[in-house]
Amino acid sequence: MSEIRAEIDGRTLRITNLDKVLYPVTGTTKAEVLDYYVRIAPVLLPHLAGRAVTRIRWPHGVQQASFFEKNLPAGAPSWLSRASVPTTGSRGGDAGELTFPVVDGVAALAYLVNLASLELHTHQWTVDPDGEPLPPNRLVIDLDPGEPAGLPECCEVALLVRDALAERELPSYPVTSGSKGLHLYAPLAGALTPDETTALAHEVADELESAHPKLITATMTKSRRAGKVFLDWSQNAGSKTTISPYSLRGRERPWVATPRSWAEIVDGAEDPLGIEQCLFTEVLARVEEYGDLFAGALGDGRSEPGPGAQ
Repeated sequence: MSEIRAEIDGRTLRITNLDKVLYPVTGTTKAEVLDYYVRIAPVLLPHLAGRAVTRIRWPHGVQQASFFEKNLPAGAPSWLSRASVPTTGSRGGDAGELTFPVVDGVAALAYLVNLASLELHTHQWTVDPDGEPLPPNRLVIDLDPGEPAGLPECCEVALLVRDALAERELPSYPVTSGSKGLHLYAPLAGALTPDETTALAHEVADELESAHPKLITATMTKSRRAGKVFLDWSQNAGSKTTISPYSLRGRERPWVATPRSWAEIVDGAEDPLGIEQCLFTEVLARVEEYGDLFAGALGDGRSEPGPGAQ
């Protein structure tokens, strides 16, 4: 087993198997994955800050088995920040506790990625300095297309969701998911509970399903989704997580959950070839040119104009 010792942010990390191919179709190695995460860290870390992180790991590459990991990895270093979060069993069992890692710097990020954590998923809430969960500070709606619908239909629906959220005085920020669909986020002031945020997202989804029944469904039943875009409002539940913007996906190719400008979404709605999922190399180039298109979702007004913006 090849390994090196790397100094990152004052921490010494043992990095292993840099030549392991994690994406066989493209030949993308673990070294390239680590390089991507270190280079994207300046825009990724603000969106992970204070959030408990669930990982999906592919220790033998994306064509082999993966597994979810919520609790701290075995042997996690003492310096890795963490948050202990009350939870219940998946079937409503006795309350327990999960101890999640909190990624507060490049060293923490590199430590998790070295474990082949290709996907980083987060809740819509953060924790306070004592690790206690705070109210959600953003809302998310996951646009999931049912074949033969695809990304162009998601873009069309995203514009409708944007308008519905704007009517509620909520600006929204689109992210192509790196898989099939698209996510829309809206920053919140922290005045709602997870249940109230879920109810708000459900209200928007039901409203748009009623207005556009041939294009949109708010029903989770998969048999009802064919040719439509499912507006998944349930990701706002306190226990649910969504892929983080700028995270890689464990798909056939190293696609990334990529923040977009609204001009790009308009192009995608008008032209079936107007928008595609982005590879990690493309995301690095986009950030170099446009900055962080998702910065406004932090709620501090730091958004960039982005490609195609007037």
